[in-house]
Amino acid sequence: MIAAQPQSHPAREHRAARYRVLLVSSHPVQYAVPTHRLMAQDSRFDLQVAYCSLQGAEPGVDPEFGVEVVWDVPLLEGYPWVQVPNKARRPSLQGFFGLVNPGLWPLIRTGHFDAAIVHTGYLRASFWIAVAAAKLSGAAVLFGTDATTLRPRTGAAWKGLVKRFLWPVIFRLADVVILPSAAGVELFRGLGFPDERLAMTPFVVDNDWWVQRSAMVDRAAVRAKWEIPADAPVVLFCAKLQPWKRPLDLVRAFARTALPQSYLVIAGDGPLRAELEAAARELGVADRVRFLGFVNQSSLAAVYTAADLFVLPSEYDACPAVICETMLCGCPAVISDQIRGRFDIVRHGGTGFVFPCGDIAALAAVLREALADPARLRTLGDAARRRMQTWSPRENVDSVVEAVARAVARTGRRERG
Repeated sequence: MIAAQPQSHPAREHRAARYRVLLVSSHPVQYAVPTHRLMAQDSRFDLQVAYCSLQGAEPGVDPEFGVEVVWDVPLLEGYPWVQVPNKARRPSLQGFFGLVNPGLWPLIRTGHFDAAIVHTGYLRASFWIAVAAAKLSGAAVLFGTDATTLRPRTGAAWKGLVKRFLWPVIFRLADVVILPSAAGVELFRGLGFPDERLAMTPFVVDNDWWVQRSAMVDRAAVRAKWEIPADAPVVLFCAKLQPWKRPLDLVRAFARTALPQSYLVIAGDGPLRAELEAAARELGVADRVRFLGFVNQSSLAAVYTAADLFVLPSEYDACPAVICETMLCGCPAVISDQIRGRFDIVRHGGTGFVFPCGDIAALAAVLREALADPARLRTLGDAARRRMQTWSPRENVDSVVEAVARAVARTGRRERG
């Protein structure tokens, strides 16, 4: 490998470069696969994906859904990948020793990669194997987080204090820190990272797939299956039924709207389902609430397209992909002010609404305002879809190219021609 000459503007000058990149991922993720395919087709990359587990591409019980899940869209097609055997005593995607993939070491040490992008999270043993191998090989290292706050999901304050001390140390191991939202970039600026060490690589979904699927949906037929009138206002919640996503706030707000012709559809499963069903009965709206259970990927476009307004009241949710999906299907989103990672695309009154997390009265007011004006809802839905035209896999891949170029320049390596 020939050493690169010092360059004052590496990202701009290397724009036509070709980089040999290893992308290390904990497991196949349906949201990431479209960008893998684009990167594999892009002349600027010589891409190899290494999976530490095939969970998701193979059937397995999701502990949060509580059911066996295998995604019904292809996750292992259209890009080069290899499975690195997991030697953990108790293989899992959870826990530091759940992913122990020593095969990453020879793969990286002998692979002559210009850069390694590590998507396992630093709380996995395999992360440290990959980073150490890349550092010793002279390859650039890129990794990041989708976090927009140091506040932990559990609310334990000491965890935030530990992060404030440890994150600057851990993330400075990255030549460039990759972050999926502007809010994430602001968080790391606040931790003292200079802009040249930060790159926003927007967290996206497969825009074309969702738009095409949505165009094929028969709204009236879907609503008939739900036993909902074709012209009734429909509010949608679609996520795992977990406490931090606060679906109970939505059930209570929906009951407060006092719009007897409206309906609430809840897609997803999880530990709160029985409590939500009980709340709907106690609040007198059970006849207008539909529980769909777990809905697989290929059926979600129909769910989004048949709804009028999507709501996610989470108290902790960094960059939920569901927001992108519903907007691409022309359904505007209502999100809590704790979902900062989606402020890039949800603009209050423009492409959706933002309300104070936990404020049920405020959420009810948003629902009442939005559902009372079907014409405005349609306008918001059109604006939401237009916004997504520049929040797509193409923007993601272009930003990764820029991030890799800067990271490689920091290592003094020269890209392949």
